[in-house]
Amino acid sequence: MKISVSSDMDEPVARTLVAELRRRGHDVVTHGALSPGGNPRWAVCSEAAAREVAAGTADQAVVCCWTGTGASIAANKVPGVRAALCTDAYTADGARRWNDANVLALSLRLTSEPLLKEILDAWFAAEAGGDPEDRANVAHIGRLDLGRAVP
Repeated sequence: MKISVSSDMDEPVARTLVAELRRRGHDVVTHGALSPGGNPRWAVCSEAAAREVAAGTADQAVVCCWTGTGASIAANKVPGVRAALCTDAYTADGARRWNDANVLALSLRLTSEPLLKEILDAWFAAEAGGDPEDRANVAHIGRLDLGRAVP
């Protein structure tokens, strides 16, 4: 799987994230502080990673900033992206299963190495579910991206 990763800071957890994704066999493309000469501003590098998902040149993305909030906000501004800020494995599982999230947002401040591995385990083990209500909600978000959501 091709995964686009961004971080606004070259922190140990961000480096561990890239190494762990590669260890799991993923093709990783880096942005921001993880890429020599990349723009490390969280809004810019998160957008770059999210745009690769929206364009189909990456299967998923992981965006990181100190709290994870700014990275998730920036990624969610890209139509077609459903970014979820996950601070634990249960949230990561639910984000994939119920929300069909395609971008994982992480906090560089809160995510330890063991927690990172738990979150990644849950994220990659889960798939979008087939519950009609969940699918209707995801479809509604798709219409929001197009500016035509209706109740």
